[in-house]
Amino acid sequence: MSRISLTVNGKARTIDVDPSTPLLYVLRNEFQLNGPKFGCGMSQCGACTILSEGRTVRSCSVSVSSMQNRKVTTLEGLGGSAHPGFLQSAFVKEQAAQCGYCTNGMIMTTQALLDRNANPSEAEIKQALNANLCRCGTHVRIVRAVKRAAQERNQTGRI
Repeated sequence: MSRISLTVNGKARTIDVDPSTPLLYVLRNEFQLNGPKFGCGMSQCGACTILSEGRTVRSCSVSVSSMQNRKVTTLEGLGGSAHPGFLQSAFVKEQAAQCGYCTNGMIMTTQALLDRNANPSEAEIKQALNANLCRCGTHVRIVRAVKRAAQERNQTGRI
């Protein structure tokens, strides 16, 4: 067991844990953050995606110790049901979730994209989301939601 410190959704957190424990397990089981999902456990589907310092990270395949003293943002850090973030609102407005399992990864990946590129083209959106799997096939609505979010964010300046 090691004492690991990280900042999750703006809050300093410290935990005693086996340093090789996947970050996903700590987020879900210890911190009760259920936005990131366990999908494949091999960093291939994107359901577990979080942001760390502006980059997407597949939390199922990184150890909690590798995130020592780093900032982590989960879906909950972008907004909640009472005050959803602009991406979450756009996904709801466009009905971009069917089963919802991929939604975490789609939103977190889109957040990273929009932080780099405020007005991505449809091709850039599809390229950014290419490594996130959606079993339901709501890709068209997801792309529409990303376009809506970019447009609303640019009009309002809301992050």
